[in-house]
Amino acid sequence: MLEQKISLSSIPFCRPFVVGKELEYIRQTIENMHLSGDGSFTKKCHALLEQTLGVQKALLTTSCTDALEMAALLLDIQPGDEVIVPSFTFVSTINSFVLRGAHPIFIDIRPDTLNLDETQLEKLITPRTKAIIPVHYAGVGCEMEAILKIAQRHGVAVIEDNAHGLFAKYDGKYLGTFGCLAVQSFHDTKNFICGEGGALLINDPQYIERAEIIREKGTNRSRFFRGLVDKYTWVDVGSSYLSSDMLAAFLYAQLEAREQIQSKRRQVWEYYYKHLQDWAQEHGIRLPIVPAHCEQAYHMFYLLMPSLEERQALISHLKAEGISSAFHYLPLHISQMGRGFGGKERDCMVTEDISDRLLRLPFYNDLTEIDQERVVASIKEFHSFSSVNLDYIPKAHVVR
Repeated sequence: MLEQKISLSSIPFCRPFVVGKELEYIRQTIENMHLSGDGSFTKKCHALLEQTLGVQKALLTTSCTDALEMAALLLDIQPGDEVIVPSFTFVSTINSFVLRGAHPIFIDIRPDTLNLDETQLEKLITPRTKAIIPVHYAGVGCEMEAILKIAQRHGVAVIEDNAHGLFAKYDGKYLGTFGCLAVQSFHDTKNFICGEGGALLINDPQYIERAEIIREKGTNRSRFFRGLVDKYTWVDVGSSYLSSDMLAAFLYAQLEAREQIQSKRRQVWEYYYKHLQDWAQEHGIRLPIVPAHCEQAYHMFYLLMPSLEERQALISHLKAEGISSAFHYLPLHISQMGRGFGGKERDCMVTEDISDRLLRLPFYNDLTEIDQERVVASIKEFHSFSSVNLDYIPKAHVVR
C-alpha cells in the first residue's frame, strides 16, 4: 500500500513545462518546410535575446556545451593554455576547453553565493592564463566588477557560464553581458527549455563573423545567405552547432512567456524561503543567500545541511515520502580527471564542504503550492527528530 501511495502522489525533482504555444509554433515550422537550423524561429530567438539583453549577437546552438566549445575555438585555445574555472560546476564548463588542450586551474567558491571566489583569482593568473570562466550558480551573479577589473589588468578573456541565470542581473545589468562571450542553456532542467539547446552570446563584435563560420562547419555560408558572397566555401575550423528550427520554435514560445515563467518561479522560491527560514535558523541549516545588488533568476532552491550524513538522511526521508531531491556538483578538482590535472593540490575546501552538504528541493514551473506545502511539512517532520539516525541512511546513497 505504501508503494502504491508513493507512485500515485510522487513529487519529482524537476519537470519540463509547456507554456501553451510550443505545438502551434512547431506546426508552423512543418508548414514552412524549414526544419533545420537558422529558420524563422531561430531568427526570432536571436532577435529577442539580442534586443532584450542588449548583446551584440546571439547564436542558438544544440547545447550549452556546444556554445562553450565555440567559445574555446573563438579564443583559439591551444595546448598548454590555462583556463581558470570553479571546481564547483558541471563538467561541460571546462571539458570544452580541455578538448582544445587547455589546462584547468581550479578555483574555490565563496561560502555565501557559492560563486567563484574573486579574492583568490589574481594569485592564480600566470602568463599562460587565457580565460576566466565565472559560473553564475543558481542564477545569482558572480562579483563581475572585481572579476572584470582583474581580467582587464592581465589581458585575460572572461567567458560567463550563465546556464542558470538567463534574465538575472548584477548591479542592474543582465548576466551574460559582462564577458566578451557568454553561454546559455535551454536543457529541460532550466528555466526556459527546448529539451536540448543552448546559445552563445557575443558581446565583443570582433568575434561575430568567425562565430558564424565556426557554427556553420567552418564555412562562410551565413555570408552567402546574406548575399555578401556569390558562393560559400570552407574557410576555417568548425562543426555543426546549429539548433533545429523545430527546437527554436519550442524555445521561442518559452521566451515569449518569460515574464509569466519567471513570476511563477519567483513564487516557488519565495514560498520555500518564507516557510523554511525560521526552521532553518533553529536547526543550523542555511538557505540561499542573494546579495542586494543581484537580481536572481530563481533557478533553484537549496538547503545547506550541517553535515553529509544529515544531507543523505534527509534525501532518504523525502524519498520515503515520495519526494525527489538531489545533491549537486561533485568537486572537479578531486575527480578522476581533475586529479590528473593536478587538482588535488588545489585548496578548494569550501567547494568540498558545500558539495557534501547541499541539497536541492523540487523546483519546476508548475510546482503547486499544495505540493510545496507537502515538501516543507516533510522537511520539518525530519528535523523534529532529536537527532539523525545514521542507521537510517542507505549506505549506497552516501557519496563522497
